[in-house]
Formats: sequence, C-alpha cells, structure tokens
Amino acid sequence: MTVEAAAPRLGKARAGEVFLAFLKLGLTSFGGPVAHLGYFRAEFVERRRWLDEPAYADLVALCQFLPGPSSSQVGMAIGLTRAGYLGALAAWTAFTTPSAILLLLFGFGVGWLGEAAGSSWLHGLKIAAVAVVALAVLQMARSLAPDRNRATLAVAAAGLALLLPTTVGQLGAIALGAIVGLGFMRDDGAAAKGALPLVVGRRVALTALALFFLLLVGLPFLANVAGSQAVRLVDAFYRAGSLVFGGGHVVLPLLQAQVVPPGWVSNDVFLAGYGAAQAVPGPLFTFSAYLGAVMGPQPNGVAGAVICLLAIFFPSFLLVIGTLPFWEELRRRPSARAALKGVNAAVVGILLAAFYNPVWTAAILKPQDFALAVADFLLLFRWETPPWLVVLFSALVGAAFSL
Repeated sequence: MTVEAAAPRLGKARAGEVFLAFLKLGLTSFGGPVAHLGYFRAEFVERRRWLDEPAYADLVALCQFLPGPSSSQVGMAIGLTRAGYLGALAAWTAFTTPSAILLLLFGFGVGWLGEAAGSSWLHGLKIAAVAVVALAVLQMARSLAPDRNRATLAVAAAGLALLLPTTVGQLGAIALGAIVGLGFMRDDGAAAKGALPLVVGRRVALTALALFFLLLVGLPFLANVAGSQAVRLVDAFYRAGSLVFGGGHVVLPLLQAQVVPPGWVSNDVFLAGYGAAQAVPGPLFTFSAYLGAVMGPQPNGVAGAVICLLAIFFPSFLLVIGTLPFWEELRRRPSARAALKGVNAAVVGILLAAFYNPVWTAAILKPQDFALAVADFLLLFRWETPPWLVVLFSALVGAAFSL
C-alpha cells in the first residue's frame, strides 16, 4: 500500500494520537539519540505495538544510513507509518518543540545578560560540553571504529578536519571514508532482514530526493545572489542538516564552521549553548533554535530560531520520504554497506577533531577547568548520571570558581 492510498483513511485522529505520544517523549527523553531509540522501542514496539521488532529495526537501519538526526528521523518514519504525512509532521513537531522552546528561552537569557556570556557559570557549561563530547567520541569509536583499519581511518579523518577546519575539510573526510570503505571494507555477510511497514510511492520519493538535491545545490547560489541574511541562514542550516552523519554531536563542527567565522555568533556563546543543549530532552539538533535566537545580524530572536530550526530538519523529511522505496534493495548491496562503514569511521574522526577544536581549546584554560571536566566525565561515564544533572553541576561549580 502506498502512502498516497493510506493517508486519507488514517485521518486526523491518528495524527493526534501520534502527536500526544511523541509529546510525552519530547518532554522526557533525555540522553541523546541512542537513548531516544531505546525510548522509542519501549513505547512503540513493546507498549503500543505500532510496529514489530523487525520493522522497527529496519527503520533504525535506514535512519542510521542517512545523514541527519537519526532519532528524529526514526520518529518521523514511525509517524509516517502510523498516520501518513500528517503523522510524520505531528511526530516531529511534538518531539522537537519542548527542547526548542527551552533553548530559545536560554538564548534570550544569554542576550539579556549581555556581558555575562563570559561569566563563570557559562564557562562551566563549556566545560560540561568537553565531557559530553569526550563520552560521545568514546562510545562512537567503540561501535563505529572497533578495529585497526577503521580506527586508523578515524584518525586520518580527524587530521584532515583539523588541517582544513571548514565545511570543505569535513566533507572531504566523509568522502575519504566512503572511498576507503568501498576499497577495503567489503564483506560477504548478508544484510539484516526486515520488512518496512510502509512503502512510499516511487514518484513521491523521487520528487523528494530531487528537491533535496536541488536545495542543496541551489541554496548557496541563491544566498550569494539574493544577499539576504535570511536566505544565508536557510542555506547554512539546510547544509548542516543535509551533510551530518552520526547524529547530534557531529553537527557541532559543521554549525561552528557556519556561524562563528562570519561573526554571527561568538565562540563562547556557541559553546555555552551547546552545553545547555545537554540539559534538555529531545533532539540535539534543536541547538539550532538557540543559535537562531542569539544571532547578531537579523533575523534573530524568535524569527531566527524558527528559520534555523525548520532549515536544519527539512532535509530529514525529504530523505526519509525519498529513500523508503529504495532502502530494501540498497541495504543489501555489499558496496553500500562497505561505504557506510568507512563513512561512520570518518564521522568518529570528525567528532574527535571537534573535541579538540573548538570544544577543548575554548573550555580548558586552567588546571581547575581540566579537573572539572574530568569530574563531569566520571559522572557521565562511570556513575551514569543524567546529562542534565551534570550540566547543572558544572554550571554551579563554574560559578563557584569566580568566588
């Protein structure tokens, strides 16, 4: 059954059901994308039985293959299977809005405090970001670069990203990973089996993919021709949402390269917001709402937050809809699996480079900063403390340093 045939019968009632289910998760899902996938499984496979285990695993595999925020894409796909296109929109809106509002309010607080952007409590947030990104590097390296070849590729990608600290370097690292994966990481193992519960019509899928690439190529040209800051924002955040493999933490270097060098956001305010993003539920990509709010040039505030938030998530809608009909065939190709192995290892390297610059270099300035970062990491890694508590602890200790 195609989405076009299913959507009219699903109706608004099911979309409302999807909205309420994801709103609960948007208010309570702390811990990042891996934790979100666990919450989704418990809610939609075990409790509500909207999907069976193989179907859910297949959706997760698809969204891991795509660039963008994997947990949000899984949510969109679940909404799509339950209530058509309106369900996908309802799932994204409910899961994203709570954290976006919280980060928007935090952005207003930073703006109202003015010079407080350099204060000790905000420096504590930057130190918390050091621990969070360090843990993300460790966890991703264990799963995505577990052997000698992939670990070497990750280090090479980190070196390239540090030598070319722009979007070009990051894209070059991803391309390097794909090439090395195709050449050296093939295997003969069979792809995991599973059946997607919904098939989007191929015509709709091809239209979505064509629009995805048209915007990816056309927005930079339009931004240069139009000379509009609003178009520049759409271009920058659309590209970030289109080119990030590996989830929320990996968007850090791409966004930093887009908004800090042109002076739209200072590096201190950028990292303080990234630290605060660890303390809210929902997807880390809602960090874009904070950046839109604190922008120097207009549009900023609420308008900037809405523009940046919609621009960074729109590629995910297009990619989820555009790849569903072709996923079954693609994921069983050894070449596709090999390229993905290399890309995932390169993603670890990109995050490792971001851990050094800008996260470490901006936050660890004194021995006491290093001590607090180690304490934060211990709380996250060994004590399994919720990230929002670690962020609060780091901000309070940072404030105490000034005393």
